[in-house]
Amino acid sequence: MPELLNVEGLRVRFRTAGPVKSLIQGLTDPHIDAVMQVSFNLNEGETFGLVGESGSGKTTLGRAVIGLVEMAEGSITFNGTELRGLDDARLRVIRRHVAMMFQDPVASLSPRKTVRNLVTEPFHIHRIPGRQSSRDARRLLNLVGLHEGFLGAYPHQLSGGQARRVGVARALALEPRLIIADEPTAGLDVSVQGEILNLMNRLQRELGLSYLIITHNLPVVRHVSDRLAIMYLGRFVETGDTDGIFANPAHPYTLGLLAAVPEPDPDRRRDKLELEGEIPSLMNRPRGCEFHTRCPFAREKCRSEAPLLREVAPGRMASCHFPFPNPAEAATSGTGG
Repeated sequence: MPELLNVEGLRVRFRTAGPVKSLIQGLTDPHIDAVMQVSFNLNEGETFGLVGESGSGKTTLGRAVIGLVEMAEGSITFNGTELRGLDDARLRVIRRHVAMMFQDPVASLSPRKTVRNLVTEPFHIHRIPGRQSSRDARRLLNLVGLHEGFLGAYPHQLSGGQARRVGVARALALEPRLIIADEPTAGLDVSVQGEILNLMNRLQRELGLSYLIITHNLPVVRHVSDRLAIMYLGRFVETGDTDGIFANPAHPYTLGLLAAVPEPDPDRRRDKLELEGEIPSLMNRPRGCEFHTRCPFAREKCRSEAPLLREVAPGRMASCHFPFPNPAEAATSGTGG
């Protein structure tokens, strides 16, 4: 499949103090790194999942791709065009082909606008002439399984699932090639989550869409993603095909995230690795492997030397000094990274 998106060495920094405060406190570098040296690619018609706890940097990465936050280093290439350095006019043209679905399905919709105005607003924002709002609004609602009776409704009159469908319709307005979906099933009942994921899969087949899915919900990415990247403190700690990562995770953090997935069998729950503690502050990154403060398998090398993201199996990358050859055995024997 042709490559649609390529990200190389991406770094995103945020300032933590102004010039005066930095001078008073003696800060030589008043910044935090929210995304560090991230590289990946996304092909036409493919779904790539970004997974991690809150604070892992996955949403910042998604916003950097669409240009909502500025990159400090690296490059982002969309359909062969490097985005860094583009002027506003050329960047606006690129953004027509990339849409974003925000996390809260209701709060992301303006309460003062009807569904008709919400789904057709992208035409006005991008100044696209010749669109017939009523016809386009009906077409977009039909795509996401809503009847035209919803056109006059306001967001507070919609259920969570209906609001999410309106968000999908709005994202589809400009016929994008890539949709960045931030927690697409957040706040929805389990049955409604399945409906939304099935809708996204159908639209991908029918329209040839590519997705960048941002979530902490591993069952979601297992249902829709072709490949995954596991993020921790702004870095990729494991990447690979979805089935392979679920079947045989190489990094202890991935194993811990998988263990957090609800398991109805109590006997199987007892054997699972549980993540302890909280993700560290970006302002106080641990030395060595940044996961070692929470890793039950950490050794002395992990505390002093940062691991590189390297190939540990065909098509699989992990940043661990001692990646798991077999996570089930590692979890019970105490071996691993």
